[in-house]
Amino acid sequence: MLNLEELEQLVAFKELGTLSKVAEQFLISTPSLSRSMQHLEYDFGVTLFDRSVNRISLNETGERAVQVARRILKTSQEGIKEVRDYDQNLKTITVASVAPAPLWALLPILTSLYPDKQIKHKICSTSQVLEAIEENTTDIAVLPFSYEGHSVDSLPYLKESLDIVVPLDHTLAKKSTVSFSDIDGYNFLLMNQIGFWNDLVLEKMPASKFLVQSSRFEFEELANNSTLPRFATNLSKDKEQLEGERMVIPLSDPEAQVTYYLVSLNPDIRLSELIDRKLE
Repeated sequence: MLNLEELEQLVAFKELGTLSKVAEQFLISTPSLSRSMQHLEYDFGVTLFDRSVNRISLNETGERAVQVARRILKTSQEGIKEVRDYDQNLKTITVASVAPAPLWALLPILTSLYPDKQIKHKICSTSQVLEAIEENTTDIAVLPFSYEGHSVDSLPYLKESLDIVVPLDHTLAKKSTVSFSDIDGYNFLLMNQIGFWNDLVLEKMPASKFLVQSSRFEFEELANNSTLPRFATNLSKDKEQLEGERMVIPLSDPEAQVTYYLVSLNPDIRLSELIDRKLE
């Protein structure tokens, strides 16, 4: 049976050119390496090297053996990764969400219910979440609409509505509600990684420019010290504080009102239990 380490040594010989250099790389003696190469020839059942008194080189069959060795080593590495990834998946619950707000309550609930699991999450576009569902690469998905599919469980989770936040002396501050058409053309401060909301505001506000921030700290610093409008939602953790210092104005467009649905592809995860915990 072929030995993977001996195959690695064969490939190294092709790359380094001498037994002594390969022996040095693998921290073994040259005679031990020579015996390994002889063992490979025995396993293949053919001669792989041309040998002279002071020189050894690959023959034509040996060159082909190197190609085979590389394929075997690559397959071996892929197999090891597949098994390790599978084992990791057994210990992990993955969540793919179209927006960050549903995760604020969901992730702590999952951690509480499944303390022996690692919880991983990512915020994606709607199409990416749908792809994760179709390819069964996530345990839980969060979508802005209900999902009907075979062997999946889907339930409504929570509602989110989009607001804008402006300084008290801003020209929009006197309005009780605004629409996307009202605010199109105003420059906005925007946090990245907000999922489908990002696509929505870019679509609805083509005349606006956005100062996009990837750091939450920098975003908050700019939000507190800038006159630029920003977005918030009814689920914002700091909404009460915002209402005292800034004007929070709801968006009236239907697209700004969303009901999130949880989709479970893992039969061990009961959505009703997650929703009950949220209501506690």
